[in-house]
Amino acid sequence: MTKIILIRHGQTEWNQTGRYQGQSDIALSEEGIKQAACLAQNFPLPAVDAVYASDLKRAAVTAKCIAGRFQCPLYLEPALREMNFGDWEGLDYAAIAKQWPEEVQNFFGHPDKLRVPHGETFAQLQQRAVSEIRAIGAKESGKTIAIVAHGAINRTILAAALHMPLHYLWSLRQDNTAVNILRLEENYVMLELMNSTAHLPAAPESLI
Repeated sequence: MTKIILIRHGQTEWNQTGRYQGQSDIALSEEGIKQAACLAQNFPLPAVDAVYASDLKRAAVTAKCIAGRFQCPLYLEPALREMNFGDWEGLDYAAIAKQWPEEVQNFFGHPDKLRVPHGETFAQLQQRAVSEIRAIGAKESGKTIAIVAHGAINRTILAAALHMPLHYLWSLRQDNTAVNILRLEENYVMLELMNSTAHLPAAPESLI
């Protein structure tokens, strides 16, 4: 049995301002660095044998915190990068919706039909993601592995594990430093935990 702890990177400034990052190499914000530290300090499992991560800074730095905590190898893999958002990268939703209204409708309503100008489709992303996960699982069979990636690619991995059509991709939430745990057996994949942020300090209760 192999366990994969699939994690989304910490917060960036572009996350805060709603800009589409894709494969743009955006660093963690101050809050994102704190989130990554909290994740490492309050990790949901007592040991990790290795950490794999997207080579984009926001994932790599998050992963480095985990690898440092467990003193285990860290491997940076371009195949774990976020979806290529092509012409949308660096733009916010309003700017994208103004220039590509039909594509934006598909982004949320029919992600399985979305074609980002000069970018990837979700099907292409899922194929890349699942192939990499299988390769890591085969290489690290029987171990506990942390994988730090991104919101969209994580959703495609989880959708594949749940045999969920990509049409329903946005039913899966992935917060910054969200933890998902997948158990890989010989003939099946079991999802044990999804989108946990229990490692982060609780938000103060609203007075309203």
